[in-house]
Amino acid sequence: MLSQALDEKVTRGTTGEQPRRRAWQLAGLLAWSILVPFLLFCLLFELLPVVITIQGSLTNGGTGGLSLASYQRLFAQASNLRAFQNSVALSLVTALIGGLLGAVAAYGLASLRQGWLRNLLMSFCSIAANFAGVPLAFAFVATLGVTGFVTVALRSWLHLDLYGLGFSIYQFWGLVLVYVYFQLPLMILVTLPAFTGLRPEWREAAINLGASPAGYWWRVALPVLFPSLVAGTMLLFANAFGAFATAYALAQGNINLVPILIDFLVNGNVTVDFGLGDALAVGMMVLLLVVVALYTTMLRRASRWQGR
Repeated sequence: MLSQALDEKVTRGTTGEQPRRRAWQLAGLLAWSILVPFLLFCLLFELLPVVITIQGSLTNGGTGGLSLASYQRLFAQASNLRAFQNSVALSLVTALIGGLLGAVAAYGLASLRQGWLRNLLMSFCSIAANFAGVPLAFAFVATLGVTGFVTVALRSWLHLDLYGLGFSIYQFWGLVLVYVYFQLPLMILVTLPAFTGLRPEWREAAINLGASPAGYWWRVALPVLFPSLVAGTMLLFANAFGAFATAYALAQGNINLVPILIDFLVNGNVTVDFGLGDALAVGMMVLLLVVVALYTTMLRRASRWQGR
């Protein structure tokens, strides 16, 4: 009797496990059916273009064989190196300005309690961080262009001629101003969780141990926030370095930037040189790869303090 009862129990357990096993198999099959199209998308529209670009930069346009001629032209022509210099300078300046102002603004937002004002500011940051390209360029032309609203108002009311003083929305510092418009809210969105993660007990413990407010920020808060601030700045640098439409619409003939130069080489503004365009694109990818690697490292360090 005892052995019969045990056999029945084992049979019921085995019968109950079969539907459970089928459910897990169906769930796994469903997960793979969703994942496979995403992997195909990444392969066709992300990895494959990278491989084709690298191959094009290493191909001789005349013979079709392996060649480093495109890279030789890249380093031999001063305009190409100047384009990288201008792009790095523009990205670095806007990343530092946007990072500094964005960190201060993120601290102010973190100090606000949850309410309509904070929600309104966060919504504006979400919109402004994604408002770029040609619409943003035309918005600044209408505002700070030669006949823009602010330019004309300052000239009429205060007799202040911005363009007479050397300012131009179509030059380097004008482009910096336009880039900061979407860099600053992006920095706020990226670093706000880090400022929110500062625990009140850390400040209380520092004060109880005799630390001043400046000492608390220097010895406790800044070391905790530093990886997040560096990661956010690196993200701003990559965001500005790869931006194309805004710079093209504002200063396509005044500032020599790598994305604009690639467009000229591929579309034949002066001459068509796909090999050199591919080499410039590979140079951008290498530089951005270094920046993204630093961003990922800092983000991993920041996640330790945030408990993730």
